[in-house]
Amino acid sequence: MISQLRGTTVALGPNGAVVDVGGVGFKVSCTPATAAGLRLGTECTLATTLIVREDALTLFGFADTHERAAFELLQLASGVGPKLALAVISVLSPAEVVTAIQNDRVTTLIRVPGIGRKGAEKIIVELRDRVGALAADLDTAAQSGEQISSELWREQVSSGLQGLGWSSKDADAAVEKIAPLVADNPQISLGRLMKAALQTLARA
Repeated sequence: MISQLRGTTVALGPNGAVVDVGGVGFKVSCTPATAAGLRLGTECTLATTLIVREDALTLFGFADTHERAAFELLQLASGVGPKLALAVISVLSPAEVVTAIQNDRVTTLIRVPGIGRKGAEKIIVELRDRVGALAADLDTAAQSGEQISSELWREQVSSGLQGLGWSSKDADAAVEKIAPLVADNPQISLGRLMKAALQTLARA
């Protein structure tokens, strides 16, 4: 099982990348927010999981182990495959996934394209007793997390958005719109900020 990749980003798209590790290029599928955090020609580290099917081997990459854990947890629900699980974590953070399952928040889950009310209810019922480990990991991380740099995050998010094709004007405008998230939660992750910025641009 490939659980982590560390190498140079040699190709990049909105939903994935190719990471060169020792001369071998690994094609990795990931969320738009994770892809936006990568830079061509620079080293990256991704938490990964390998999905094995009869006709294909697909490697998925994540910004951190919590995203990977949420991705793997979601697939324990019947009817949820890798594609839908990736769609969920493209829209919701791991903490939002946990909260939705623990508190029966169907309306949170149906924000994800491809999940209707019945599907959301089924996910909640089937995963309610399995979400405890991820919830505990997230609590521990929150208690020990460091505050995000007030200046660095702006540069990283703006640069990531421009790398996905947005203009510097649009990228900077999105950065300003999500700034209150950092003020409210100084320990917020860069991946979460990227996701919020992309959602802001999608609504524009």
